Amino acid sequence: MLSLLYQEGPSTKGIFRRSGSAKTFKELKEKLDSGAEVDLARESIFVTASLFKDFLRNIPGSILSSQLCDKWVSVLDQGNNEEKIKSIQRLIEHLPRAHVFLLRYIFGVLHAIEMRSEENQMNAFNLAVCIAPSLLWPPVSSTPDIESEFIKKISGLVQFLIENCCRIFGDEITSLFGEI
Repeated sequence: MLSLLYQEGPSTKGIFRRSGSAKTFKELKEKLDSGAEVDLARESIFVTASLFKDFLRNIPGSILSSQLCDKWVSVLDQGNNEEKIKSIQRLIEHLPRAHVFLLRYIFGVLHAIEMRSEENQMNAFNLAVCIAPSLLWPPVSSTPDIESEFIKKISGLVQFLIENCCRIFGDEITSLFGEI
């Protein structure tokens, strides 16, 4: 999924914003969940993006770890960008290795899409609004007002992560997929 999103996402207007066919999404999700082979390259990239967001939402405790939720939310309240980046890097050290590995690829894809935002209309802000709710959620449910405020904060954090991903994850993030 990430490879396809890396290949097609940067040239796809509204990637992660638009959803694909609900029927196709449901059928493919059922096939993937049952372990069947699926050729996503034959499907709409919007369905692939929807499947990927669904995959992220189904990671127990979220990929950024709901246990660290308060710390993630407070990152942007800290001093300058350097201090924010250092705080983020310290938080990343508390995540399982598999999560860190996947995050590097996710932000490699988001960075590639953001670099062509003039073409796809998905700048860091737009990407963050679409993907942030799939990356982190609070450990307990709350009122709609509190949840809305939380999503704004997490979107701001994800926007910062996208805009600074090379400094956070290293410059090699831009070449994780090699020459596809």
